Amino acid sequence: MDNNATRVFTIIHPFHPKRGQQFTLTTRRQNWGEDRVMYFTEAGKLRSMAASWTSVVEEDAVHRASAGRSWFRLDDLLELSSIVDAMKHTRRRRVK
Repeated sequence: MDNNATRVFTIIHPFHPKRGQQFTLTTRRQNWGEDRVMYFTEAGKLRSMAASWTSVVEEDAVHRASAGRSWFRLDDLLELSSIVDAMKHTRRRRVK
């Protein structure tokens, strides 16, 4: 890619209120432990969001294989289930 070229990205996260809107990429970097894109709003305010919520990153192989049927990986769902179970167990001990 030409470093002088303007790069536009689209918000693709299915639940984001600005899904489908395009913005000019200002910069991309690691912030708060994750890959983030920076852009200016129409009002001129600098904003950032997870790069994975945008068209900047290539589509994940899991998302390609699921053909839009699932936004979650099995491993992530199993981990979430374990966390919820642990929270339930902790809450039960406190309630007694």
